[in-house]
Amino acid sequence: MARVKGRRIVLATLGSYGDVNPYLGLAVELAARGHEPVLATSAYYRDYVESQGVGFRPIRPDVDPGDTVLVRRILDRWRGTERLVRELLMPSLRASYEDLSSAAEGADLLVTHPITFAGPIVAEERGLAWVSTVLSPISLFSEHDLPVFPPAPWMKRLERLPGAARAIVALARRATREWTEPVARLREERGLPPGGNPLFEGQHSPDCALALFSRLLARPQPDWPEHVRVMGHVFYDRAPDGGSGVAGGRRGLADFLDRGPAPVVFTLGSSAVAAAGDFYEESLDAARRIGVRAVLLTGPRPENRPAQPLPDGVRVADYASYAELFPRSAAVVHQGGIGTLAQALRAGVPMLVVPFAHDQPDNAHRAERLGVARVLAPRRYRGATAGRELRALLGAPSLRERAAEVGRVVRAEDGLRRACDAIEERLESAGRR
Repeated sequence: MARVKGRRIVLATLGSYGDVNPYLGLAVELAARGHEPVLATSAYYRDYVESQGVGFRPIRPDVDPGDTVLVRRILDRWRGTERLVRELLMPSLRASYEDLSSAAEGADLLVTHPITFAGPIVAEERGLAWVSTVLSPISLFSEHDLPVFPPAPWMKRLERLPGAARAIVALARRATREWTEPVARLREERGLPPGGNPLFEGQHSPDCALALFSRLLARPQPDWPEHVRVMGHVFYDRAPDGGSGVAGGRRGLADFLDRGPAPVVFTLGSSAVAAAGDFYEESLDAARRIGVRAVLLTGPRPENRPAQPLPDGVRVADYASYAELFPRSAAVVHQGGIGTLAQALRAGVPMLVVPFAHDQPDNAHRAERLGVARVLAPRRYRGATAGRELRALLGAPSLRERAAEVGRVVRAEDGLRRACDAIEERLESAGRR
């Protein structure tokens, strides 16, 4: 069947590079298929998006993932998600609605990220075809596969008790409904029906909801919303700054990789790196203790770079392409953001996950359950403990074999192609109505 062409598609997202890159990947592929994609996100990303040849529209809030004060506040394990919603996203809701409504003028379809809370309102009000997406399994909060909830990870252990999982989900619904009360007020003002909880059923399109993660992390559950389809991860592999930041640039890092055994890579992604604390000092200590080569991806802040002299077997870089670096590593130590996790899964390498907040503890649990990771809480991340975990990780052939097997599956899923096919199918069905 011939696909529709030349449609204007607005993709709305907010967050870190891990939240932007999947939608940029979709936009680039949709443009290659003859459509007119527009990426609507924080103004911080304008230059990056436009440099990829994709149309851009700013939507508030203008979130800078490098804002140390903000990142530390919203990465708090106990209240980080609540602060993100109540202190950043809800106060900006009306501005976000105005921006996205303007961006959606003349659009044929709207694609939304879970925390673009204005998205469902704009889609319903304008009568737009709407495709909702989620990047992490926790966004499909299920009593049949209870996620690890950051403020109370112990709740996961109760899921097999009769009625416990259902009660936990009900409790989470009640607690978060208060966080998102401004959404209900705005819907009422715009003459729309109440809708569901914006952090639960209210975020999902009634016609097409795409889970942009591997089926290995979460299989469809009986209480998932209708029309949810698991696509696989969507990757976009260009490093945000176009280089590695290491001496000699990408070539210098490649030369280092060529000269010896595969290193352990230590990274905190693009957001948690702004709240690194002593992560990189302890990582260097861990590498020294177990005698492995290492690459530390410290981001742009000089204070993240270890103060002590670096041994010959260690390189420090601001950024590097995960797609190029991870497959050449012995293991990856990371924060558990879904973008970083997906890259490590695709690379087929073992990982040590040090989760901070939001979806990260649940992502870490799922990677561990999958048999490709060990998990270490940030408060316990010291050179000695990290070294012990890494020694166990690197000394387990079965784990390396399992990681390689998972990598083959993730690479074969081809989430980008499948997601774009689904978006075009939704355009076709909307055109037939």
